Amino acid sequence: MCNDYRLMVDAASIARDFADLKIKIRFGEGIPNLEPREDIKITDLGPIVKTIDGARDEAELVQRRWSWPGPNKRPVYNFRSEGREFTSNRCLIIADGFYEFTDPKDPKKKKKDKWLFTKKDEPIFCIAGIWRETPDGQAFTMLTMDPGPDIVPYHDRQIVILERDARADWLDPTVSAKSLIKPLPAGALAVEQVG
Repeated sequence: MCNDYRLMVDAASIARDFADLKIKIRFGEGIPNLEPREDIKITDLGPIVKTIDGARDEAELVQRRWSWPGPNKRPVYNFRSEGREFTSNRCLIIADGFYEFTDPKDPKKKKKDKWLFTKKDEPIFCIAGIWRETPDGQAFTMLTMDPGPDIVPYHDRQIVILERDARADWLDPTVSAKSLIKPLPAGALAVEQVG
């Protein structure tokens, strides 16, 4: 499961990217200071986009904690999407890469191999997420699904990466989540070993 992702762009670049899709980004809590980060890990703050009072052409960029405490006190950082519609609290998790880990090819290596996935021809992409209130404030989690063709060689599950033109639909809870949750076509993701 995805437990590490990357974002190397600033808030202004994110706002421009969304403006191209006719979604105006607001900064109700101020413009977040998004330092380039190679690794955003569970419990870290990460940038998400969520709706403002149900508006389809306006959204808010905020930073929230990645994961909320589960019933067993372990963090809920991934959430299965199968069979669910998510009729409220949808969000877009902004990333420009995510990591998966596999057992090392070299049996002498103790650490797992680390693979970076990026979306070809897109400087940033959005992961389908949901957020909720917690005793410590709002937190988000990434939705998962069966792996698409680019992920199958590396993992038996994957995060839900939305097509660029599906962002506004994901933020609209009247649009069926099931219609938006699908694997990307083969070759949509680039992969490289980074560790």
